[in-house]
Parts: sequence; C-alpha cells; structure tokens
Amino acid sequence: MLTSLIAGFLASAVLIVAIGAQNAFVLRQGLRREHVLAVVAVCALSDLLLILAGIGGLGAVVTARPSAVTVIRWVGAAFLTAYAIMAARRAMRPTRLTPAERAPATLGATVLTCLALTYLNPHVYLDTVLLLGSVAQRHPHRWIFGLGAAAASLAWFTALGAGAHRLAPLLARPAAWRVLDGLIAVVMLGVAASLIAG
Repeated sequence: MLTSLIAGFLASAVLIVAIGAQNAFVLRQGLRREHVLAVVAVCALSDLLLILAGIGGLGAVVTARPSAVTVIRWVGAAFLTAYAIMAARRAMRPTRLTPAERAPATLGATVLTCLALTYLNPHVYLDTVLLLGSVAQRHPHRWIFGLGAAAASLAWFTALGAGAHRLAPLLARPAAWRVLDGLIAVVMLGVAASLIAG
C-alpha cells in the first residue's frame, strides 16, 4: 500500500510541477497575495475529482478493452515527451514569470478564472484523468495511488500559493527557470520511458 501511495504522489507531482497556465495563475495570485486559499482549494479539489474519475472510469475500460489502456499509455508517453521537449527548449531560452499588473479581482472572478484554467485546458484531462488513471491501474492499490496523487496536488498548490511571495526574487532571474525547466524535461522523459516500457 505504501508503494502505491508513494508512486501516486510522485506521478502526480511530476505532472503538476510543469509550469502551465494553471500554475502560472496560482503563482501570480500568490505573488499578489490575493484570494490564495480559494485558488488553492479550487485547484486541489478539481484534481481530486479528476483523479477519482480517471481511476474509477478506466477500471471498466481495462476490464472490457485492455488495448485501450495501451493506446492511452502510448499517447501519454508521446505527450510527456513533447512536454519534455518544450521544457528543454525553455531551458535553452529562459525567461521569467511576471504577474500581470492589474487591479485586484473579486473572489468570484478569481474563482471563475481558476475554474476556466482548470477545466478548459485539454491537458488536464490527458494528464489527470487518462494518464494518472491508466498508471493507477498498474498498482494493486489503485485508490491508494489516487490518494497519493491527490496529496501531491494539495501539497504542490499549497506550497505554490503560500510560498509564491518568497519566490519573487528567485523567479526574477532567468537562470532559475533554466534549472527548473531542465529538471522537468529530464523527469518527464523518464516517466515517458517507464510508460513505454509498460
């Protein structure tokens, strides 16, 4: 059980750490110290729901059509490889993340923006529902794997939102993004290789 919990935590952490629109939004809200708790809650609860949907829904697919999981595994490996290539390119040409300057938003507008960045992003379905769901099927305790994945999501978004203001000086330097993107590229290639090895 502990192995599945740790595997779920690590698999989710690798996917979540990649800087995308949702993470950039959480970082920006953290840097501005604006509705951080609400944003973290929306992100973590959304991931929990999507992880549970992936694990629960793919169980039936595995039983009925094991070939579907093979396709999902290959698509996931291709997606992660593409992500790794993009991260490697960013590492070659590092930039910095600067929060947009604008007037403070209302809580409602902030939550709606966070929901849109979460549910209108096609990558969230591939990552959280299909990829994590298919990886969970390979563990004897798939729901414990899901618990580990959800814990990683909660830990990441909490750390990102609460600690963003402390990262401001670091994130102002392109070299920091070079290191982060380089690590993301290596880890994602490793996960893609493990999926292909199946």
